[in-house]
Amino acid sequence: MLATHHTWNRWWIVFAAMLGLIVGQGSINVFAASVFLKPVAQELGFGRGHISTAIGLSSVVTALMVPFFGRLVDVFGVRPMLLWSITLFALATAAMSFLTASTAILYLLFAISGVTAVGQTPTAYCKVITAWFDRQRGLALGLALAAVGLGTALIPQLSNALIGHFGWRMGYVGLSIAIFGLAFLPVALFVREPTMPEAARSPNSAREIAALPGIGFAEAIRTWRYWAMTLTFFFAATAINGSLIHVVPLLTDRGIPASVAIGALSAAGLALIGGRIIAGYCIDKIFAPYIGVLFLLTPMVGIALLATGLGNVVVGTVLLGLGIGAEIDLMSFIISRYFGIRFFGALHGFMFAPVLLGNAVGASVLGWCFQLLHSYTPGFALFEVLLAIACMLIMTLGRYRYPAMPETAPGHLVQV
Repeated sequence: MLATHHTWNRWWIVFAAMLGLIVGQGSINVFAASVFLKPVAQELGFGRGHISTAIGLSSVVTALMVPFFGRLVDVFGVRPMLLWSITLFALATAAMSFLTASTAILYLLFAISGVTAVGQTPTAYCKVITAWFDRQRGLALGLALAAVGLGTALIPQLSNALIGHFGWRMGYVGLSIAIFGLAFLPVALFVREPTMPEAARSPNSAREIAALPGIGFAEAIRTWRYWAMTLTFFFAATAINGSLIHVVPLLTDRGIPASVAIGALSAAGLALIGGRIIAGYCIDKIFAPYIGVLFLLTPMVGIALLATGLGNVVVGTVLLGLGIGAEIDLMSFIISRYFGIRFFGALHGFMFAPVLLGNAVGASVLGWCFQLLHSYTPGFALFEVLLAIACMLIMTLGRYRYPAMPETAPGHLVQV
């Protein structure tokens, strides 16, 4: 309960965020797109390389737009920005049903989808949860962000069913309906930012923004801590996601049946969900950089298992899933503890953009490593070095600047 005894139950915010993130940018524009790839290519005559490039273009555009969206969220508030973005994203997804055999149209529609998907990244959802929660902030973030893993598992299955029953064109329309139902409606019904007496919110006036706890955006990005965090999560995304994308071809190259390889990847998805909830719970109680090191060491072991072929391959992929599961929880949490919430949206957006780029960089590095050297081993060795550097960087952050407030502190959230 809040100190003001307001009857609003803030856990509805977490519930709405969970539903919204099931149909997030990654679920729709990456994992669902991979299911649509083959039928679209067959009907329209595209090479798989063309569609893969379009999918990558969509992610790059989203990465470029996230920092600006985060700043708009700080100025205009979470709910209105989310509602506009979700509406446009649903329309952009439905517009995919109009794809023609033109490469220009293909790239244009995927680029538009990337722009409109910016609200369906974790930035805005993390901001509103951070505003409502203090002592249980990690757990709330972990529960909400676990839905990204759930979407990774469910949306490809939904896409496959829609294509099987209605064809790929109506399949895109079906996805747009899912986006509206799972994201727009819960946000419209449940997402709200606390008023100033309840907690720090993301208001419209410069005077109100200045009253929030936290340092200025320009001041924050000039600190070494900000860039240490950014490099940490960029290196983690590059190594972990880059490895996961190549798990299935790696294992099948070794003679492992495709069904087992796909099952190993599914196990990583389940581990992602568990990693987010476990990390979220732990960072409320244990110094977050310690938890960060733990969840960076697990993928180091996982990569070693995959590179050497020693041990159970499922264990290796599960350890990778645990690592990527904790990543965004930690990023959101430590931004609020070291920089406050005054410019959380902009800071989160600028830090999340390199994470999205890291996904593409890691996959490309490992792919070219195999193509040129006929082995993943040198790429895996590089990833181990990057994760080791990330461990060292996160341990340089020092004490929190904005630790959780005591239960009885006036003007802050008081939790039961």
